[in-house]
Amino acid sequence: MNKNHSLVGFMLIGLGVYFLLRHLNIPELSPFYSWPSLLVIIGLSFLIHSYMLKDYSNLFTGGLIFGLGVHFLGVQQLSFWIDHWGVYLLIIGGAFLLQYQKLRKGLLPGLILVGIGAFSLWAPTNPGWFSWIQKLFLLIENFWPFVLIIFGVYLLKKKT
Repeated sequence: MNKNHSLVGFMLIGLGVYFLLRHLNIPELSPFYSWPSLLVIIGLSFLIHSYMLKDYSNLFTGGLIFGLGVHFLGVQQLSFWIDHWGVYLLIIGGAFLLQYQKLRKGLLPGLILVGIGAFSLWAPTNPGWFSWIQKLFLLIENFWPFVLIIFGVYLLKKKT
């Protein structure tokens, strides 16, 4: 299997299946014809690529994109799904822990993010100093395209 083309191949297969099912217009699958499903497919492509080729450099990316896709699908489709800023910390922390499983890096940020996310979701009352985090996430929610652009520029400028 060619390492250079396998990630693109997995993505094309996933997207092809998605658009084929969408073209067939199966009524039971119509709730899944949305952009979060595309995030799930892209995230799964990264994860399958990483595990099949034993090149674990894309585990964090795959875990993050897959987790966000599942979360957004859950918010759209399930009435009991929690839509809270702490879920994003759990997803990012989970991606770090997934990366740590194979690459042995990212344990501390993963544990910290999962801990803060779990605390924010399940604490009966949040302390007053947590309000700045809620304000930050509300700001990000309003201006998320700018956050994506800034993060993308950061990744391009990053030396490592």
